[in-house]
Amino acid sequence: MQQTQPKQIKLTWLFLGYLITNTGSSFIWPLTTIYMHETLGESLTTAGIVLFFNSMFIVIGSAVGGRLFDKWREDVTILFGIALMTVATFGLIFWHGWPAFPILLVVSGFGSGIVITCVNGFATRIHTKRASYIFNVMYFISNLGLVFGTLGVGIFLPMGIQYIFSIAFVMYALFFAVAFFEYRGKNRPHTGERAQMVKDKMHITAPVLTVLLTLIIIWIFYEQWQSNISAFMLDEGLKVRDYSFLWTVNAVLIVAFQPVLTMFDDWLTDHLHGRLYAGFALLGGSFLILPFAHQYWVFVVTMAVLTLGEIVALPAVSTFVDLTAPESQKGRFQGLVQGCAAAGRALGPLIGALVIERTSYRFLFIAATVIIAASVLLFAATNFATRKRA
Repeated sequence: MQQTQPKQIKLTWLFLGYLITNTGSSFIWPLTTIYMHETLGESLTTAGIVLFFNSMFIVIGSAVGGRLFDKWREDVTILFGIALMTVATFGLIFWHGWPAFPILLVVSGFGSGIVITCVNGFATRIHTKRASYIFNVMYFISNLGLVFGTLGVGIFLPMGIQYIFSIAFVMYALFFAVAFFEYRGKNRPHTGERAQMVKDKMHITAPVLTVLLTLIIIWIFYEQWQSNISAFMLDEGLKVRDYSFLWTVNAVLIVAFQPVLTMFDDWLTDHLHGRLYAGFALLGGSFLILPFAHQYWVFVVTMAVLTLGEIVALPAVSTFVDLTAPESQKGRFQGLVQGCAAAGRALGPLIGALVIERTSYRFLFIAATVIIAASVLLFAATNFATRKRA
């Protein structure tokens, strides 16, 4: 008897759910350091430690989510992750002092890791569009959610922090409703053959391992823009609003150029390896400009180069890993992608601060260029050797 194929999630609902969850999270994470330091009176070091644990629990959530997605029920797994985010955010409305705030933030981070991995896993199940097209659109949507969320923070924060947490709670509750009605039942059948495949250990090829290593390194240094580069700009005589405007440049470029890349998805997929090399080169090269940044326009150019590298390379990593992953382990492989990105984000501020404290900002920027270049060359070498053997 032929196995009945499960219904696929409609792309509209997948994209809408991803937009909702990214918008909701963007109401919270930009405020974390400022809120803990200015309102709760904690040190910046303490805030950094909380962010580190939050990111590490995203890593753990990604690993757990990927495992459950492949071995258990995909729909129940994502509903569990959304429920954790929703309950934790609801708690923040009433308990946002110390230590309730960091505890609930970490619980939400664990749920977020599960959810994002599941969304990426569901994306690999859709066959009406190429995986590269779906991941390109999802990357665009994640940044669109960031724009909506940060814009909302500026509007609602003057009313009180409770309003911020209330809106995030409503967003997560809405996503839970969408997942309950549109994601439920969209599971692949656990046939005997698939069940055996899922039990097998993950076989990670050298190119996948090195591209994931490169992803961690990229995020470690990308995070310098979220943490230490703001202080560097202030040392150069610039203002906080100048730094904030750079993220407007980042968002505008992503919203403008990501749809253009999506239009050429077929060509970019056929040249996937070249796309990765070019994007990584732009990301690494952007840090080579920073040691010479004394005027504001140089920072704007640097952010533009960084953003172009980001939109070229980062969505392509998910596509590259997806093309390598066995059908029965796609959730776990996407969990690795999300976990490595979260690990880089967790380590970035701490590593950057330690390097700057012992050397200088300019040493950090040059080191970023050299280390990114070395990781990309390692990825290219293993990729070339593997393709040659094939």
